Amino acid sequence: MSHLLFTVEDGIARLTLNKPEIHNAFDDVLIAEILSALTDIENNDQVRVVVLGSNGKHFSAGADLAWMKRMAQLNEQQNRDDAQHLAELMHKLNGLNKPTIALVDGAAFGGAVGLVACCDMAVATARSRFCLSEVKIGLSPAVISPFVVSAMGERASRRYFLTAEAFDAQTAGQLGLVHEVVNDKEALSEKGQTLIEALLKNSPQAIDKTKQLIQTVSRGDIDKEMRDYTVNLIASIRVSSEGQEGLSSFLEKRQANWVKES
Repeated sequence: MSHLLFTVEDGIARLTLNKPEIHNAFDDVLIAEILSALTDIENNDQVRVVVLGSNGKHFSAGADLAWMKRMAQLNEQQNRDDAQHLAELMHKLNGLNKPTIALVDGAAFGGAVGLVACCDMAVATARSRFCLSEVKIGLSPAVISPFVVSAMGERASRRYFLTAEAFDAQTAGQLGLVHEVVNDKEALSEKGQTLIEALLKNSPQAIDKTKQLIQTVSRGDIDKEMRDYTVNLIASIRVSSEGQEGLSSFLEKRQANWVKES
């Protein structure tokens, strides 16, 4: 049985963690499967939205204990090589050229918090709990830290990285790790569909460029180089085929050609 269910239908790519018997804990095999799926998605122009979810009671319990035991037997270079795969996964998910939605139900511990932080949008059920538990077992949330700190902020990260306290979905919302908290799994699916429908109304090119825009302007000084980047970006989009179609459809009061008729 595959550890990851990967489907593409009507422009929606769904990645579903599928190890419910061990609460979707991940290892090198699952990391490789997710990376492969993201590479396929990145190169598939038919994919418009990516949804990351899970089967079973929990989103993900973090690292698989059997995997951790194997890593403990390896030397530092071998552990460095192994950690590089997780770093590549987080980097690819964070910078994917398609909008990403995390639908979280149940526990999201350790590296799973990194997966949530790397998605553009995250919705959780009220029963969800989050924990950056690495220091409890003598480790550190090193690889996922740039993405989690970006999502939660330095101040909150100081507390939850160091105490390894679990926190509930409402707190995750207050910290900015998730955008919305819903009652149950049915409401989670409905909210996911609402976000999908909103995204499908928008220009694929503009979404890609805007994702790049956010990452660029959030990490630099507002200097001449930054101003030139933003000026050049909007100018190139305005004269592109999708930019022209978007403006024409707005002025002509019709749907743009990237919007499917319902």
